[in-house]
Amino acid sequence: MNAHFIRTIFKEYAHPRINKNPEDIERFKDFTEPILIAAGWRPGCSTDYDAVLLADRFKSNKIVNLSNIDFVHDKDPNKFADAKRIEKISWQEFRKMAGDSWKPGMNAPFDPIASKKAEELALEVAIMNGKNLENFASYLEGNQFIGTVIK
Repeated sequence: MNAHFIRTIFKEYAHPRINKNPEDIERFKDFTEPILIAAGWRPGCSTDYDAVLLADRFKSNKIVNLSNIDFVHDKDPNKFADAKRIEKISWQEFRKMAGDSWKPGMNAPFDPIASKKAEELALEVAIMNGKNLENFASYLEGNQFIGTVIK
């Protein structure tokens, strides 16, 4: 449902079909639109990892992860009043925080397995609150934005 909503918002720029399975990416090999929307396709499969696979397939160097948070923090801000927001962080430092294993439903800004692959590919991942579309537009336009960049 979220993917359909995002595709509708960007209908002028997005491919009309939503990719739900990175294993079936060949169906999208000739798309010409600047945006391809993807969604989770089965339980236990991380959409973060799917995004990394799609970025690799299409030779993209950036991923935007729209979430329910404005920033990555050094610890859970809902549990720790002294949690510090992070605006920029290296993959090496982020992976120290996130760990090396992923479990469905885990509460992490970007899943650890996807993080490892994103680091290998030297991808930039921007994490920002998906409720603030003006902020998202600022990022897309190369302007300052509220969020965290991992690279």
